[in-house]
Amino acid sequence: MKKNFNVIQIRGIKGLIIAIGVGICLAAGFILFPGYVCMYGWNFIAKYAETMPAIGIIQGLLLWGIIIASYFILKKDKVVVCFKTPEGLSEEELKAVFEDVKKQANEDPVLKAMLKARETELKLKTYETQTSNQEDTETTEAKN
Repeated sequence: MKKNFNVIQIRGIKGLIIAIGVGICLAAGFILFPGYVCMYGWNFIAKYAETMPAIGIIQGLLLWGIIIASYFILKKDKVVVCFKTPEGLSEEELKAVFEDVKKQANEDPVLKAMLKARETELKLKTYETQTSNQEDTETTEAKN
C-alpha cells in the first residue's frame, strides 16, 4: 500500500473553478489541439491534391480519433481492455486507508459521517458472516 496516500478535496467555488479549468486545459491539449493539427495537415495536403476536399475542425477531431485508434490497434505491445469491475482493496488495506483519512479529517463533519457509515457497514458485514456461519452449522447439525 502507498504510504503517501492523499485525498484530493475540492473546497468551495474556487476549487470547483480550478478543477473545471484543469479539465478544459487537458481536453484542449489532448483532444482539440491535435484535432486542429490534423485538420491543418489534411487541408495542406488537400490544397495540392485536387480530388481531396477540405475538412473542418469536427472532421479533424474524427481524424485524430482514427489516428489514435489505429496506433493502439497496430502497436506491437498489446493493449488489454477489461470490462469487468476491478478487484477492491483487501479489508486490511481499506482499514489502513480509512485510518489515514480519519487522521486528515478530524474536523470535517461530512467525512466523519462517511467514516461512521463505513465502520457500520463493516460491522454489519462481519455480523452477517457470523450469522450465516452459525446457520450453516445449525443446519448441518440438524441433518446429522
